[in-house]
Amino acid sequence: MNELFTERLRELRAEQGVSQVMLAKSLGVSKGIISLWENGLREPTLSNLVALADFFGVTLDYLTGRTND
Repeated sequence: MNELFTERLRELRAEQGVSQVMLAKSLGVSKGIISLWENGLREPTLSNLVALADFFGVTLDYLTGRTND
């Protein structure tokens, strides 16, 4: 996954005050998976990307760094 995704995921969590544990529970994944995504060591599935975008109220394009909107 690109570096912009990992950066945006961390920023969105911080801005909204969401811990890795809280996000993991909301998405039905482990905290470890969130950490792997944020560190660029694992790529989320498409369904997880959609869930992340929905959770944070952003577009997939924004989340993946394709746009700044």
